[in-house]
Amino acid sequence: MDQAEGLRRMQRPATKVITVASGKGGVGKTNVVANLAISLARSGHRVMVFDADLGLGNIDILLGLTPRFNISHVLSGEKSLEQVLVRGPQDIWVLPASSGVSSMAALDTRSQARLIDAVSSLAIPLDYLLVDCAAGIAGDVLTFSRAAQDLVVVLSNEPASVADAYALMKVLSRQYGLRRFHLLPNMVRDAREGRALFGKITGVADRYLDVSLDLVGSIPLDPALRAAVRAQRAVVESAPGSPSALAFAAVAERVRTWPVPKGPSGQLEFFMSQLLQTDPSAAAV
Repeated sequence: MDQAEGLRRMQRPATKVITVASGKGGVGKTNVVANLAISLARSGHRVMVFDADLGLGNIDILLGLTPRFNISHVLSGEKSLEQVLVRGPQDIWVLPASSGVSSMAALDTRSQARLIDAVSSLAIPLDYLLVDCAAGIAGDVLTFSRAAQDLVVVLSNEPASVADAYALMKVLSRQYGLRRFHLLPNMVRDAREGRALFGKITGVADRYLDVSLDLVGSIPLDPALRAAVRAQRAVVESAPGSPSALAFAAVAERVRTWPVPKGPSGQLEFFMSQLLQTDPSAAAV
């Protein structure tokens, strides 16, 4: 395929691309993505979730979906992206990752470029593309974090989670120039604990990093949320009046106020062009 043509087919400016990441695993990041996607869809938006935890994807399990194919079949050339997509609750689109495929957990730059090109060339009209990254600071996490217009970092009130969230922001800011991060405390007792957690990490970031941090909300510990996970449903559907569901709805409302940047900066189109400039091997994709 002519690469210039591929770049012209990239993500439309009207689509808001949001990556959700975390420094540490086990902080409920995928649950955040699922409930945020469904909350946005319930407001009338067209939403797709891209499970970018490429080797250990599980958002399909969380939502009770049973896809026959996944993103590994796209990269191998066996299936097109449209053939892999599945419908989820509230008609969201879900692009499932593979599970237990070790090669998918460490894609080289060329494969990452092919993957981003496939997602960007979709003909499906979207208002939001939510990217659910793996935990940590591996290369694919940094790739998809840099590709998005906005990055949400999920953390819990545990020392390891705070330290790893800070490490993720440190790498992205110092090595790749990211300056704006949205923080979402999860599994906190109440909004006050969420604000205190935000203040804790802000104090360190203000001292050592040149970044701007934004508190997007907080998600409380909630028995209804645990019950929803066991039932393989999103809590915003199974218990819409529960504290966690109301918190997710509030986060979605906040996200809806984020502007779509004008021009290519921060979009997948911009990332793809930068990737091709810095890695000649990707030109053969």
